[in-house]
Amino acid sequence: MLYALVQLSLFTMKALVIVVLILMLLAGIIALLSKGKDKLKGKIQIKNLNEKFAETKEALLAEILSKDEFKKFLKDKKAALKAKQKAQGDTKPKNIYVINFCGDMKASAVAALREEVTAILGIATSTDEVVVRIESPGGLVHAYGLAAAQLARFRQRDIPLTVTVDKVAASGGYLMASVANKILAAPFAVIGSIGVIVQLPNFHRLLKEKNVDFEQLTAGNFKRTLTMFGRNTEEGREKLQEEIEDIHNLFKNTIHQYRKQLDIQKVATGEIWMGAQALEINLVDEIETSDDYLLKNSENANLYEICFEIKKSLGSRLASSASALLNYSHDGLLK
Repeated sequence: MLYALVQLSLFTMKALVIVVLILMLLAGIIALLSKGKDKLKGKIQIKNLNEKFAETKEALLAEILSKDEFKKFLKDKKAALKAKQKAQGDTKPKNIYVINFCGDMKASAVAALREEVTAILGIATSTDEVVVRIESPGGLVHAYGLAAAQLARFRQRDIPLTVTVDKVAASGGYLMASVANKILAAPFAVIGSIGVIVQLPNFHRLLKEKNVDFEQLTAGNFKRTLTMFGRNTEEGREKLQEEIEDIHNLFKNTIHQYRKQLDIQKVATGEIWMGAQALEINLVDEIETSDDYLLKNSENANLYEICFEIKKSLGSRLASSASALLNYSHDGLLK
């Protein structure tokens, strides 16, 4: 019996490995066939946050209140809605469009952000508002520079822009936040880190000890300043430091362009501050969570969460399936 179970397990594992290999092969073929085509496919998803808040409240009250009390709540709610609509008359409440940006080192979310910004610009007016919830520790300069430029498109159209930070907006994340008309931060949110860093290991001495030569040819004196494998020079270090300083100055100037109230020399030291501390030195404008801000505004405005959902290619889906099967074969059969 035990022998039969072992044989069955081995057969199943072999079958899974074959399936995984086939899926990986198909994924590779599809990736080659689709190479050069536009890979960013998806669609805009819209969520009415007013309805979400109302449904959550009603669901809780339905459990807490008695049937008679809940019926009375619904009746009062309906009457209040009619009264509110009558008082407003032909005046329409403003729309608030909400975007979520969760940043990684490469600011990968900028691919969706640019689509979301374009979609909102097609319908928003200067009487509306855009709220961007940013969570990012920063990353590559050019990637976050593009992300900040996308948010600047709202400012260029005179559409009020509010950025909220519940956890962290540091370095490139703060560069994005600084574009806003108003920055809100939770009390313990991490803010700042206005600085630039470059770091890399150097294996030159190790290679030399092992009698390994490293060849590097360049055209242009400073095509490569520091290298991981060759011998670095003081001239190269000085040039890279000069380039870092240039980037830092651009970083500071961009932030100061939008936040004139900042003592930019005081805050552009690479340090970080908690939300309450950041308020004291004008890095943020108010201490408030995004949840409170949106819930408060839901009473007098229409809130819509906008998300560009990127559709994965068939090759990506097959690769994910192969990975899942591989994990299953490892976790399910080899324990």
